[in-house]
Amino acid sequence: MDRRTKDLGTPVTSSTMIDIAIRIGLVALLAYACIRIVLPFAFLLIWSAILAVMLHPLHRRLAAWLGNRGSALLLGLIGIAVMLGPMVIVVTSLATSLYSLLPGLQAQDLALPPPPQWLDGTPLVGKKLTEIWALVASNLPAALKQYGHLLSGPAAWLASFAGGLAIGELSFVVSFAIAAALVAYGDEGISFTRQVLERITGSNSRAVHLVGLTAATIRGVGLGVIGVALIQSLLLGLGYFAIGLQAAGPLTLVALLLGIMQVPLMLLTLPVVVYVFMTEATQPAVIFLIWNIIAGLSDNVLRPLMLGRGLEVPMPVILIGVIGGMIVDGLLGIFVGPVLLAVSYVLLQEWLQQQPT
Repeated sequence: MDRRTKDLGTPVTSSTMIDIAIRIGLVALLAYACIRIVLPFAFLLIWSAILAVMLHPLHRRLAAWLGNRGSALLLGLIGIAVMLGPMVIVVTSLATSLYSLLPGLQAQDLALPPPPQWLDGTPLVGKKLTEIWALVASNLPAALKQYGHLLSGPAAWLASFAGGLAIGELSFVVSFAIAAALVAYGDEGISFTRQVLERITGSNSRAVHLVGLTAATIRGVGLGVIGVALIQSLLLGLGYFAIGLQAAGPLTLVALLLGIMQVPLMLLTLPVVVYVFMTEATQPAVIFLIWNIIAGLSDNVLRPLMLGRGLEVPMPVILIGVIGGMIVDGLLGIFVGPVLLAVSYVLLQEWLQQQPT
């Protein structure tokens, strides 16, 4: 009889049970304490890790010339510089628009133009929307009295979202600094992740495959979906600010959301272009139209360059990630949510395809 058989046959005493319970309790207590410390920064740390995974291939190329720390420092500084300027402009404009809207609703002096004629002919909801719009434009107090109870929840969330924009902007800057530190220890992080997955799966080859699959999914969604949507929205936002639209900040955020959800941006740009042609001179309106066409079609060039093609993540997964992430963690959640759900979806599909042993 071998040792394993002897161990299996050894009776479990009450003292052994107590020892096991104490060990499990201590591990659970330690895990609880660590989770409490990390939980407030969970989304920030996850986004920093996502950035580190996306930047790691570029870091390895730069490290050959600048060294490990020099490359990480350069990537962190460039990331902060590139993101800080556009984010400050867009977030400031968006917060200003939201804060100017809320006092108008509270004072009941918000002015709206009459509803457009085409809205009345929209199937199913056109007549009802036209009626509500006309009531708001003509008699805001009566509209708020009739429909105000439906707006209390969204208005409170909108105020909270507007207040969290500055925190989200700061989180972006901090996330690039943390990502730069993580990139500097990228090889150690990969080795640690492989060891953990090898302990879980019991196979080194399986652990290597899962690490590669997770990294490929993060880069595919992060660069091919979020990266392309971010660049497109910034290009469109540049045109909105240049033409002088008051709602340039909110329109840029809507363009970002539609881009991440992979909804055609024409649904946004076409009404904006029509509005510009109605309110601006012909020459700047034509230039604005050309710029919107270039920005709208730029994804055909950007996506192949940023590893977006061949990504097998359904659009509903991305959509739920964007909306859920925005509700949970505001501006930062827009970027973290779809990547996190996409990785979970891909790993779940990989697990389902495994043959049972």
